[in-house]
Amino acid sequence: MTLYNSESGDITMVLTGESLISRRMRVFKEERFLRMREIIQEGDVSFTNAEMLFHDYAHSPNPHQLGTYMRSDPANIRELQWLGINLVSCSNNHAYDFGEGGVLENIQQLDEAGLAHAGSGRNLAEARAPAYLDTDAGRVALISVTDSGPAESRAGEQRRDMLGRPGVSWLRSTSEYTVDRPSFDALRRMSEELGFEDHKRARGFEGDSDSVFHLMGQPMYSPNPTQKYVLGESFSKRRVPDPYDMDQILQRVTDARRMADWVIVTMHNHEGGETGADPGDHAVALARAAIDHGADVYVGHGPHRDRGMEVYKGKPIFHSLGDFVMQNDTVELVPQDNLLRQGLNWDAVPADFYDARSALDTKGMPADPLQWRSTMARVKFQENRLAGIELIPLDLGFLRSRGSRGRPLLAEGEIAELVLEGMRDMSSKYGTSIKIENGGATVQVD
Repeated sequence: MTLYNSESGDITMVLTGESLISRRMRVFKEERFLRMREIIQEGDVSFTNAEMLFHDYAHSPNPHQLGTYMRSDPANIRELQWLGINLVSCSNNHAYDFGEGGVLENIQQLDEAGLAHAGSGRNLAEARAPAYLDTDAGRVALISVTDSGPAESRAGEQRRDMLGRPGVSWLRSTSEYTVDRPSFDALRRMSEELGFEDHKRARGFEGDSDSVFHLMGQPMYSPNPTQKYVLGESFSKRRVPDPYDMDQILQRVTDARRMADWVIVTMHNHEGGETGADPGDHAVALARAAIDHGADVYVGHGPHRDRGMEVYKGKPIFHSLGDFVMQNDTVELVPQDNLLRQGLNWDAVPADFYDARSALDTKGMPADPLQWRSTMARVKFQENRLAGIELIPLDLGFLRSRGSRGRPLLAEGEIAELVLEGMRDMSSKYGTSIKIENGGATVQVD
């Protein structure tokens, strides 16, 4: 006989991708919008990646951001909560848009609103740490990491005699290329002639061998070589996760497994190849290792588009869910550095920047339909076993006006078909079977 509801092993999780929210939500009344909200609210845990920083422009912008400086009114945290979101990740490439101060104020605002969050902290230990959410279905842990963003956004480790550095939890990785003998020898000769080998010798780098070569050696501020080349018979490439980061992240997964009833691991990942559909070897390695170490669900985000999904050892892996809220072109202020990059002068206003960047919506994100349709997933466990996965298509208003687009509604018709057929096709390489019917889709889980 069970004593607590959480002992049933039953839970419903609603998972979304990226939330770049800059406007209110609760004022809108479309039936498809409100039905979507009902689905989110029915989840015991409902997740999104909070890619906006919630603050009042009290901190200077980081000069290394080339895109939108993500900022949202702290009141919009309540808009996410109104939708039903109760768990968010904060480790992404925009987390450091306003430096250490922006990281810390974002944490403060989320804490004050009572929205559980993971992935950022005053030091690396805090950024790595799981966030916990208590629900009637059990205690849920979230571990959030990124592989994208400026190098300085990585949180620093704290020692007994030295403060840490505010930032986010990174999974770094090394690019590894397999090349044939003529190319391998040519790379070595180029490195010698350009003086790169002198630099490596001066730093005492000893990672090369007869079959392994590191171009540029080890950069001063990185534990990873710039590029690793391996001698082979043909050409290929892969990304290898940094073992130090991987070990730390997986340690927190096993910690969360012992501290909570349910564990979700999430990563912000911009890797993608030419089509954007490939999460990269290092991301797949993390996803599967996280499941091996006790995670119940892995959800990726980052490329602003869906990727495939798989069921690995009875647990779902979503390699990416696309945009959930996409309002990055109604952020209210733009730093002068960004205006100058677009050839704009001192008198320019934010709308000038967004118009110039997108060439009046003819290039970039506004012109890419994949950015404006995505998948929301509803995952159900019963008696601690995966019982069902529903894929729910969303429409974010491609080619609508800037004042309207970017807010999700349940997709219908052709848009719904495109979303679901895309997920089915991208998931087939993982051996996943997806059945599409009645404007939705279900995933075969056994």
